[in-house]
Amino acid sequence: ASCRRSGGRFRPRPHTSRHARIVADSNLALVLRVDRDAGPKVGGVRGIAPEASASDRRRSKKTNTMGVLSLLLKHPGDLVPLLKVKRMADKAKKLPKEPNLAFCYDMLNKVSRSFAIVIQQLPHELQDAVCIFYLVLRALDTVEDDMSIPDEVKCPELEVFHERIYDKKYVYPCGEKHYKVLMDEYPKVTAVFLSLKKEYRDVIADITKRMGEGMSNFIRREVVTLKDWNEYCHYVAGLVGIGLSNLWASSMLEDKRFADMEDLSNSMGLFLQKTNIIRDYLEDIVEEPAPRMFWPKCVWSKYAKTLDAFQYPENRTKAVHCANHLITNALEHADASLEYMSSLKNVDVFRFCAIPQVMAIATLAECYENGKVFEGVVKIRRGLSARIMLECLDIYDVARMFKTYARAIDAKIAKDDPNANKTRKQLNNVHAKCDDILASDTQGFGKKFDPVMPFVLRLLVLLMTLLYAAYAFRIGGVREAVGIAAPGTGVAVVDKAEMAFSVIAVGAASVFFATGHFF
Repeated sequence: ASCRRSGGRFRPRPHTSRHARIVADSNLALVLRVDRDAGPKVGGVRGIAPEASASDRRRSKKTNTMGVLSLLLKHPGDLVPLLKVKRMADKAKKLPKEPNLAFCYDMLNKVSRSFAIVIQQLPHELQDAVCIFYLVLRALDTVEDDMSIPDEVKCPELEVFHERIYDKKYVYPCGEKHYKVLMDEYPKVTAVFLSLKKEYRDVIADITKRMGEGMSNFIRREVVTLKDWNEYCHYVAGLVGIGLSNLWASSMLEDKRFADMEDLSNSMGLFLQKTNIIRDYLEDIVEEPAPRMFWPKCVWSKYAKTLDAFQYPENRTKAVHCANHLITNALEHADASLEYMSSLKNVDVFRFCAIPQVMAIATLAECYENGKVFEGVVKIRRGLSARIMLECLDIYDVARMFKTYARAIDAKIAKDDPNANKTRKQLNNVHAKCDDILASDTQGFGKKFDPVMPFVLRLLVLLMTLLYAAYAFRIGGVREAVGIAAPGTGVAVVDKAEMAFSVIAVGAASVFFATGHFF
């Protein structure tokens, strides 16, 4: 939302290419989202500005390619998951034959490729409803996000937008790039919306109404207290979780009681939205024409006089302490998130919900005690995102992953952090909840989520097996060099056994080197 300045002077920044971001995207398309149309921002946020020259684009493409290759050299185990996810992305680009539905899914791919992938996790019964739910909220956010619309015009429009979605002729020129196309061609979205089951239409309209009213409310006021922060996150993300739960219940693919689980559904959204707000500090604070401020003043004012002060290196220690404070607050929702996911029965719905939640706690682990949050947007690497997408198979996998990232945060807690004890307390709660879930795994379902072994260790194991193979095959006089019988003098059966064993060892070591796991 376009919250106003809360004090302090902001240094002018170079204009950046605007990209509408529906905050509800965090609940639907998660932390995985890729903002490919974003312009370059302070701190090196990825993207090419519209005015970039051809040479600049080539240079950026080369830099991105080198970056990907560098990551794959450090994490070769990411290669296979990345290829699998790319296949999923290619599949998501295949459009339905019906023209209006084709427009909706094409637009979905353009405004959020990540969500276009994630939606494939859902049963066919729910895919169209969730796609339209997403696009309706994208359109609502595009209106809210357009700074050229005066507040006195914008607020009433947000408050009646839930009525507009029934109007077959409704268009509202605003936004940029793909978002402008979405708003100009909105009748196509309306056509598909009106073709949905009444139960789905009612859910989408209700959430749109409540979200529009909340957005309008926060245009007029700031996020000052933690109560404000929770309320803001409820409007822009918690409501999405509530809406999704109602869709699950309406589809009969989950228990009807999900329609009444508003507290847990809300916490799912808050966990994701707070993660995004923490991670996107710099992107929001340098926003043009005015900064966007979502960090609660009651927290950041303990560490600085103005929120924009955190971007300067001389304030980095205080800035990190403030981010850690907010991360500790976000972790309060992890228990409810796990509780919600434990209640899901449909495997496809479970995976749709679980993937963003695991990516959220992985992102918090990356952001905790990390000064780079104030230099650019901190993201988990794509390969890890791909692995999470492929390995979230059941609640036991999720519990193990939550424990892994909770341990990662715990290991980074500094003694001088003013919220160290509170952070440990929240992490202990997460561990306890995960242990309860894992204790119920009497059938041994789920698979162990092991962190990938360090690159140096994998390389060492591979080199040792290659040396052993060189010895076994008598390459380069290895035997002579170590004072063992020369080639041809050994027992043939033993030599053949050593050769066979060395081949197996090199094969296993190669798998270990590539994936970080022996099996």
